[in-house]
Amino acid sequence: MILTSIPSPGSDSLEIGSLDLRAYGLMIALGVLAAAWLFHRRFTERGHSSDLASSVTVWAVIAGLVGARIYHVITDWKTYEGNWGEAWQIWEGGLGIPGAVITAAAVMWVYARQKGIPMSDIADSMAPALPLGQAIGRWGNWFNQELFGRPTDLPWALEIDPGPASRAGYPNDDTFHPTFLYECIWNLALVGVLLWVGKRFSLKPGRLFGLYVLGYALGRLWIETIRVDFASELAGVRVNIWVMLALIIGSVTYLLWGRGDDVESVSDDTESENISLES
Repeated sequence: MILTSIPSPGSDSLEIGSLDLRAYGLMIALGVLAAAWLFHRRFTERGHSSDLASSVTVWAVIAGLVGARIYHVITDWKTYEGNWGEAWQIWEGGLGIPGAVITAAAVMWVYARQKGIPMSDIADSMAPALPLGQAIGRWGNWFNQELFGRPTDLPWALEIDPGPASRAGYPNDDTFHPTFLYECIWNLALVGVLLWVGKRFSLKPGRLFGLYVLGYALGRLWIETIRVDFASELAGVRVNIWVMLALIIGSVTYLLWGRGDDVESVSDDTESENISLES
């Protein structure tokens, strides 16, 4: 059988026995659990206790969810104009990943200072965990039939029902770019790259998180250029595109700062025993 298009689910809920679960919320929850698992493993490998890892996770998740929703509401405020009671209905969709990362990073910086632990230990442990959670969470958009791209007839085009297609301004089209799938694949590849870089190279503290920001922003930038959902604009350009450009510039500047001595290849021969981690 040749793939001609990707069907959308018939419902945005999952029935498990007598339970009727909103699929979007379930995907977000599964993404959080996966990210928490990988972070916990990496953080404890750095010598920190399991209890501390759990505490960091709880604060990061709370801050991330709040920041993600605030970012979404700010950048898509016209959607809720006149009906602000829906602004906190997260289960309906609408979480801005840049807001989650920025808010969680700010809270984690304060937390690290209070606990007297290196912020880089938290950041670098989170670096591959974040895109793992994002890759899973994006499937919530598939269930909600939202945030898809321009119309296309590619073999992997996503089938969208007439209602969501019309609301996006394409009443005569029924297959679109599956941007949720693009971002999922990109993020999973980013997880692999970050794990490989973390083992293959000895980086200055914090550099792995900088690589995550750069990798995520690059992928999200091109995905934003093909999305057709409503979004606030600045100078005729989607706000998220400006944000991604700012993140790319900022992360590149950060990674290049002092770049002469921040990366060393970790080889398998005896010389690797002489390579020391930089503090």
